[in-house]
Amino acid sequence: MTGDPRNLRALRAWLLCLWVGVWLMVVIGGVTRLTGSGLSIVEWRPVTGALPPLSHHAWQQAFDAYQRSPQYRVDNQWMTLADFQRIFFWEYVHRLWGRLLGVACLLPWLWLWRSGRIDAAQARRTASILLLGGLQAAAGWYMVRSGLVNEPRVSHYRLALHLLLGMGVGQWILWQALDADGATLASSAAAASERSPRATRGDRMWVAGLLPLLALQVVYGAFMAGMHAGYLSSTFPDMNGHYLPAAFFVSGSVWRDAVRSALAIHYLHRALALVVTAYVVMLAYRLRTAPRRQRVAAFAVLGAAGLQVLLGVLTVVWRVPLPMAAAHQAGGYLLVSAAVMLCHSVWSSVEAEDGDQARNRDGGFAGTRQDLRRA
Repeated sequence: MTGDPRNLRALRAWLLCLWVGVWLMVVIGGVTRLTGSGLSIVEWRPVTGALPPLSHHAWQQAFDAYQRSPQYRVDNQWMTLADFQRIFFWEYVHRLWGRLLGVACLLPWLWLWRSGRIDAAQARRTASILLLGGLQAAAGWYMVRSGLVNEPRVSHYRLALHLLLGMGVGQWILWQALDADGATLASSAAAASERSPRATRGDRMWVAGLLPLLALQVVYGAFMAGMHAGYLSSTFPDMNGHYLPAAFFVSGSVWRDAVRSALAIHYLHRALALVVTAYVVMLAYRLRTAPRRQRVAAFAVLGAAGLQVLLGVLTVVWRVPLPMAAAHQAGGYLLVSAAVMLCHSVWSSVEAEDGDQARNRDGGFAGTRQDLRRA
């Protein structure tokens, strides 16, 4: 990615704003889930649904539609219109923020493209954010639909898909922002002194293993939310007096319990947290003498992982209070983002050195041809 430094800075600022917007979207989605608000709006109207009910009659129509849903019939028959309005609020804010993010993505993209501030390759890469955002919205409705048919709860598999896509969109935005930052640096006079040396093959393999591990932990975090598994144990480091997995895998099928048993899911989420922490500690130790950019990124991952474990422990010990659980979801996004920054710092050093080698080869061949012509 190359271009005018001013254009690259504008591109980077826009992308970082979108990254923050997706972070807030993930947090709002977590609050929506924790308050039981996600099934309060039983229709998906991407355009006309941007406005909330504006009259008592419109509110009563929305409430009547909700009363036909499984959640009202099974769990919430006690609700009045005022109670319904409270849970409607968070689902409406969640959907409205998604719409605003779509506008904040589309309009600046059109301006950057039409004004020539981004080239064709940059336009294609950033346009993919719009496509992924649309896919995320569709996945959100696909998730909600699972809770409007028979049972008053969404599929935890679809919830995991929705959360994983949301995390993925945010990290793809961050990667492009880091690319723009690297291109701005490469176009400056200080590029040679700031460019990181090439990472070793072993470092790249260790770093490459971090993102799949975090993705698996994100999936199990979604399973925890979907199965309300966080309420099953409020003790730490034990789970209701037990440490070994035999107490939590009881159906005779480990694989079935691993994805369907709330107790086993809770246990695995804790176990994966320990695995991630140990992995990150070893990674930070391995990169302790790496170039400054990679070393700082590695210790940022370590700090984010430690904070995330602390938030997770407090969430379960305090029986899933809303502010703490929301902070835990926000911390998960930041942890994955720190890991993406580490990956980018490692891979950008490889690409930079490969480019230097290619230019040196071209320069060497050109010099040889000039010497032959002079001879």
